[in-house]
Amino acid sequence: MLSEKLSVFEEGQLLLFNKPVYWTSFDLVNKVRIMIRSTLGIKKLKVGHAGTLDPLASGLMIICTGKATKKIDEFRDLDKEYIATLHLGETTPSFDLETETDGKYPTDHINADLVNKILKSFLGEQKQIPPLYSAKLVDGKRAYELARKGVKKELEPVTIFNREIELLSFGIPEIKIRLLCSKGTYVRSFARDLGLALKSGCYLSSLERTAIGSFKLHDAYTLEKFSHFLEQMQQN
Repeated sequence: MLSEKLSVFEEGQLLLFNKPVYWTSFDLVNKVRIMIRSTLGIKKLKVGHAGTLDPLASGLMIICTGKATKKIDEFRDLDKEYIATLHLGETTPSFDLETETDGKYPTDHINADLVNKILKSFLGEQKQIPPLYSAKLVDGKRAYELARKGVKKELEPVTIFNREIELLSFGIPEIKIRLLCSKGTYVRSFARDLGLALKSGCYLSSLERTAIGSFKLHDAYTLEKFSHFLEQMQQN
């Protein structure tokens, strides 16, 4: 019966999604809400997400519906795994591709052995300064609002923990790493700090979140697959 299908989402579901690049986390949550409501005829449905991804990042997001939204904080505390592509020898104000490059630095001294050595120094507990181009609150305003107005301000460092760092591929100017880290970690800030440690520059050129705790990206819905799932649910 349709009422039983509706109650599945109202009683609470945990859904894994692969967020596309250029979408905000809110865009994805809103799209999922609209898809469920329009396909199954639900007038009102609570939907939320457990952990934001930047628009330029792709990968795993946990979306909760109905009563499951009460458990969102539990999922936010889980470790996250990322695959990051880092561009060496240049910097940007946002530490990623949101802004244009603002500096060029030497890379001739950088090789895979040096990168591996420096990466090991980032393991364990770290103090990390969040990027100004972020949603951190500064004097009641989002930090990115200040950044986009040209206000220069350094945020307070926060404690994070890097559990695993693996160099997946090395080249100049780009390297690829796998990073398993605690909540609150900014991979963009990691890129900035790596560039400094290498006595060069570095920014994040692409990012994919591949795991949240025990939840894996390969188990996630794309929007197309979820649409097909809802259509089958409607027909059965």
